[in-house]
Amino acid sequence: MSIRIGILGYGNLGRGVEAAIAHNPDMELVGVFTRRDPASVKIATAGVSVYHTDDAEKMQDQIDVMIICGGSATDLPKMTPKYAAMFNVVDSFDTHAHIPEHFAAVDAAAKKAGKIGLISCGWDPGMFSLNRVYANAILPDGKDYTFWGRGVSQGHSDAIRRIEGVKDARQYTCPVEAAVESVRAGENPELTTRQKHTRECYVVAEAGADLARIEREIKTMPNYFDEYDTTVHFISEEELQRDHAGLPHGGFVIRSGKTGDGTHKHIIEYRLKLDSNPEFTGSVLAACARAAYRMNQDGQTGGKTMLDIAPAYLCAQSGEELRAHLL
Repeated sequence: MSIRIGILGYGNLGRGVEAAIAHNPDMELVGVFTRRDPASVKIATAGVSVYHTDDAEKMQDQIDVMIICGGSATDLPKMTPKYAAMFNVVDSFDTHAHIPEHFAAVDAAAKKAGKIGLISCGWDPGMFSLNRVYANAILPDGKDYTFWGRGVSQGHSDAIRRIEGVKDARQYTCPVEAAVESVRAGENPELTTRQKHTRECYVVAEAGADLARIEREIKTMPNYFDEYDTTVHFISEEELQRDHAGLPHGGFVIRSGKTGDGTHKHIIEYRLKLDSNPEFTGSVLAACARAAYRMNQDGQTGGKTMLDIAPAYLCAQSGEELRAHLL
């Protein structure tokens, strides 16, 4: 029997989830739900209908897991608890500072409904979180370092596009190589925000716009750029589409630690290099949908994160196959 999946939201991430489902034979896409006019949304999967989000509650008996592909700022804090009262749900909520309160809201709704609410599934939080936990458990005497990039930050790119006079923009987060190498060498440096990452901005300005003002507004923008060394490049729309149309990303999680009397040093490093952030994140969400379904079938309910999932729940293979080939 296939796991019946619904996708709520059909932007870059929703399309990434749809692509992932096509690679998982034990899953079936039942429907895509949108706040737009369903007739205006064309999806890639033949024979699957697009519905308005208002129709979701009528299809509770047709969907095993609803994957919610909204934004963390305003969508997911409302959507995930709402739909956790109807379905097993999975989201990619990534505002680290607000995970506890988001978890509490989803946990309450999912427990009341007897469902699983699996939040913050992606690569950070998500896969990077798992690696931080494993590394901390193994090397309790040590330090954690996380570096992101080189990759496109969709949130920072959007922040630039909101500046008056900006037509389009892409922003890349870039690790400082000297900082990465110092950590890899086991030097355990104390690093400021500015010392860990730089930001590169590629901006298409509207005709006649004040370029100096735009650059100044970018570099001094609180919570986005003011704590970083930021470079702004003004380019043509054609250059942006030619050279910066993709959504690559990735990064490193490194733990540097000591064992014994401190003589022996150890480095644990995990790296991701992604051609498409939304397609990769969609693949993580699909695997987590399998886990959510299986956990609920086993009688579990309430809020969960990737830290609560036994690895075998994520995999399509049986326990016998995992022990024979992946253990």
